[in-house]
Amino acid sequence: MRPNRDTVLQIDLGALAHNYAYLKSRLLPGTRFLGVVKAFAYGSDAVAIARKLEALGADYLGVAFTDEGIHLRENGIGLPILVLHPQPSGINELLAHCLEPNLYSRHIFSAFLEAARAHGQKSYPVHLKFNTGLNRLGFVGKDLPWLGEQLKADASLEVRSLFSHLAASDDLGERAFTEGQIHRFRELAAESEKHLPGRPMRHLLNTSGILNYAAAQWDMVRSGIGLYGYSNDPAIDKILRPVACLKTHISQMHEVQPGDWVGYNKGFLATRPITTATLPIGHADGIGRQYGRGKGRVFIGGKAAPILGNVCMDMTLVDVTGLACREGDEVLFFGPGNSAEDFAGGAGTISYELLAGVSQRVSREIIDT
Repeated sequence: MRPNRDTVLQIDLGALAHNYAYLKSRLLPGTRFLGVVKAFAYGSDAVAIARKLEALGADYLGVAFTDEGIHLRENGIGLPILVLHPQPSGINELLAHCLEPNLYSRHIFSAFLEAARAHGQKSYPVHLKFNTGLNRLGFVGKDLPWLGEQLKADASLEVRSLFSHLAASDDLGERAFTEGQIHRFRELAAESEKHLPGRPMRHLLNTSGILNYAAAQWDMVRSGIGLYGYSNDPAIDKILRPVACLKTHISQMHEVQPGDWVGYNKGFLATRPITTATLPIGHADGIGRQYGRGKGRVFIGGKAAPILGNVCMDMTLVDVTGLACREGDEVLFFGPGNSAEDFAGGAGTISYELLAGVSQRVSREIIDT
């Protein structure tokens, strides 16, 4: 999108390289690395992030849906791409763009096998997901004999990997639960050798798994939020660098008197003389109404400015009383100096939601520091 206002999401590829190197340093030399670039690369720019990861030496990319993988292919990305949640309606396009599906149920497995056979595929790479406790997607152990029968009876598919997903690897208070998931996956992997042809890769760990359960890294790991500068651990967050930085500028300032209301639905009542600043960004840009009424704050010249009243569709109002600022000054929503985790936490949500929710109408600016 061509910039037409003073709001920008700055994407620092140098920060991405730093985070990638740190996460790789926690792994054994032979462990492969899958970079998750779903949801516009956590709200940033999937193509720019994918190109950088490709240059850095990542082994795989991961997306949620087929159209995300197609977008990468159409922009010249050549790395293997794992589609984590393919739908039957997109199978033919998935095949046409050499994307690798996660087959998580008998329904999607049968549909993909039929399509691969119809397209004359031989040993097309697929991945099998197993449910070890998240109870979201995945086969279970009793499906292994059936899977083995299907794969041995037809050479259209080749299983590239077996994997599962941890539900609480970021919460060390749930260590017993996570260790139970690791144990179940180990048992599934061992049982799979009795039924499935070949020896597929195994992978289980997400970002928090890499940091807290590195002994269970198997053949590959998958990192999403860690690549973008967040780890669910304040100590590690100090080592990582935020990739995305959301900035805007002050459009107008107002002197508001005691008894005056500010914003829609009388969202804020001034009880003393205050100065407000109007910012050209709102819930249509990803700053939801949950951040209003003082639950979020921005930074202007390094000083905090609380959000007043209700966030509007295209504007946000903040309290700049006592701050040395003027119209046109830069405003930081999140990034270095005010992390997305801190900003999101002020409204009781998480960095993932905030980052992924930045609207595509916000201009993206790619830098490499």
